[in-house]
Amino acid sequence: MSDQNNNNPKKPKKGQINIELDEKVAEGTYSNLAIINHSVSEFVVDFVSIMPGTPKSKVKSRIILTPQHAKRLLKALADNVNRFEKAHGEIKDYEQPPIPLNFGPTGQA
Repeated sequence: MSDQNNNNPKKPKKGQINIELDEKVAEGTYSNLAIINHSVSEFVVDFVSIMPGTPKSKVKSRIILTPQHAKRLLKALADNVNRFEKAHGEIKDYEQPPIPLNFGPTGQA
């Protein structure tokens, strides 16, 4: 007798997590700048899209991670960059002038 639940693609197998990706999230968000800050308990990664000639940009997405997850993300990114470079050649890191960042109004005396 077979278990009919094994044939259901929507039901994860024991020990697996079913992760859903809706259409809006699947479209993704373009970012060409990541700003990273941290405290004792979390890392905050703000993703920004800066367009040439535009004096103002907004944070498009913010991800908040525990230090443990930030370290796992670092390792996963390093592994993926290494695999990409083995398949497609070295990623060139071009020098760019520093971008002056301003997160809202600043106080004056």
